[in-house]
Amino acid sequence: MDADDVAPRELRRSLAFIRWVNTLFGYTRATLRHLERFSGGWKPGERIDIVDLATGSADVPLAIVRWGRRRGFDVRVVGVDRHENTVQAAREATATEARIRIVQGDALRLPFDAGSFDYAVCSMFLHHLADAEAEAVLRAMGELSRRGIIAADLLRHRRAYAWISLFTLFANPVVRHDARVSVRQAFSKPEVLALRERAGLGYATYHRHFGHRFVLAGEKAAL
Repeated sequence: MDADDVAPRELRRSLAFIRWVNTLFGYTRATLRHLERFSGGWKPGERIDIVDLATGSADVPLAIVRWGRRRGFDVRVVGVDRHENTVQAAREATATEARIRIVQGDALRLPFDAGSFDYAVCSMFLHHLADAEAEAVLRAMGELSRRGIIAADLLRHRRAYAWISLFTLFANPVVRHDARVSVRQAFSKPEVLALRERAGLGYATYHRHFGHRFVLAGEKAAL
């Protein structure tokens, strides 16, 4: 799915499957729960700027903006993805949502200045990277954000591999392949905590979520 030569039709089917899984098992809601926690310190009507790295088809930005609107906050999200066809799909999905902007870019070479956003988020992205790259992305999230970060991803576990193999049995070949590879490349809790420390995100606490998922989430100390 991350390959540059993946067929557009297969890519869109894979993105649709990811959206369905994120909704069905509450993975997107896990990110929203942490924003809900952070929002206790926001002012009514306040503008909040968020960057979502490896945004995929932008289901997370859409969920965040809708959540913010219901809560009375002016939440704006910039979704970033490297893959041209994925960016196109995200732009189509968000065409009627003025509070979302989709940017094509590499998470390891982001076109933003430090402190450009209130929060930086990513979901199901870090396991695609080598450890040094995942550390670099987490560090960049800390630098981009004025207030805090939310990073959600997979946990490596034999039960998770068996579960995802069964769950994707009738999915398209790209999804079946990527799902199994993703679990093998995922992190254990000690590895997550080590990445957090090396990236300088000691303020982000570790949370275990349903479906062999974890979230690193936290806000920086007020200046």
